[in-house]
Amino acid sequence: MLKLRNIEKCFKTKAGFTYVLRQISLDIAEGEFVTIMGPSGAGKSTLLAILGMYDHAWEGQFLFTEYPVHQLAAKERAMLNKRFVGFVFQQFHLLDDLTVAENLDIPLSYRDIRKSERQSLVADLLDRFNIVGKKDLFPTQLSGGQQQLVAVARAIIAKPKLLLADEPTGNLHSDQAREIMELFKRLNSEGTTIVQVTHSEANAAYGNRIIRLKDGWLVKE
Repeated sequence: MLKLRNIEKCFKTKAGFTYVLRQISLDIAEGEFVTIMGPSGAGKSTLLAILGMYDHAWEGQFLFTEYPVHQLAAKERAMLNKRFVGFVFQQFHLLDDLTVAENLDIPLSYRDIRKSERQSLVADLLDRFNIVGKKDLFPTQLSGGQQQLVAVARAIIAKPKLLLADEPTGNLHSDQAREIMELFKRLNSEGTTIVQVTHSEANAAYGNRIIRLKDGWLVKE
């Protein structure tokens, strides 16, 4: 499903070029549940952003199913992202001027789904995450944990082929974190390909493979 060949990313500084990722080559098959681990600054979140087609400033080859991402224009990459990818951001990235329910509806609005069906999907997910009472609140009115739950709900509501998660349980207490990981496991068993970044060995145990990065290099699989 995902094929990366010699992916590199760097920033230009006064001292020269600082590399964030170096010669990353890896394959992720459809239906896998992969964990990316490594110390802070290893390039984990950067790699995840490239996989999600949010970061365009890199070199190398990237195939997403049959699409050659490295050859596509930014607009084409954005369309692929909206059609196939769900992303749980570490900083939530909820839209502050939209309610919880409206935030959940955003991914559905990119697909050919009737408004009544979208409303039903939003209602079902609000109930599933026990946040029905929060549906008319704005993100700034929620706690960090509640915002995290909304962010996870938004990422999965359109049933993406690829789910990417950057520290998906970082702001949740242990019971909530376990529920989210069990949900991810269930989604994976139903065919969703998942790639998560985490420092948690417990979270990593839910997947079937660990990719380790250090100083931008792929050091161990």
